Amino acid sequence: MSIRVVIADDHPLVRDGLRFSIERSGQDIQIVGEGANGQEVLDRAAHLPADVYILDITMPVLNGLETARHLIRSCPSVKIIMLSLNCTQALVEEALSIGVRGYLTKETASRNLVEAVTEVYAGRVFFSPDIADIIVNRYVKGASSGPIPDRPTALTAQERKILQLVAEGFTNKDIAVKLNLASNTVHTHRTNLMAKLNIHKQADLVRYALKEGIAKL
Repeated sequence: MSIRVVIADDHPLVRDGLRFSIERSGQDIQIVGEGANGQEVLDRAAHLPADVYILDITMPVLNGLETARHLIRSCPSVKIIMLSLNCTQALVEEALSIGVRGYLTKETASRNLVEAVTEVYAGRVFFSPDIADIIVNRYVKGASSGPIPDRPTALTAQERKILQLVAEGFTNKDIAVKLNLASNTVHTHRTNLMAKLNIHKQADLVRYALKEGIAKL
């Protein structure tokens, strides 16, 4: 039986490239859906789930990490491969903690994608070489030399959603509507995450979100 795959990235050219890599491989992999953001993926998964989801980490509306959380919560056996343009240690660690089984950089995705899909579908893990280096540095070198300094402050899932929407230019009122929250609740979350990050200006908050891959321009 074919491995059913969904591809999600907000850039059509990226989706085209990933689709081409799979279709030309000759492997028994069927692309059963595509999406430009995480919400489109979740809407589709509710009606026709796939075996493997390939998710861009910084999609608008709902990013890849939050999409992965929802998918794994609703179906713990689902397999997810994360795509990232600029990966950081914090993003890799969070993806692993969620249950992501594969992680590729977009620079190498076309070469590694088919192998990643087949390995992850079989219950194994697959990381592109540059991602593997991050994992090794964290879990091997870090173990021998003590804690790694300057680890980014952990944000809650709700704070990450709000930070992404703030960076994308939405007001507190807009965010409240999108997340079905009271405006005061959004304001409280926003105040808390700025305090956690020791950030006091809107521009600095946006820069942080872009640097950490939580949002993109």
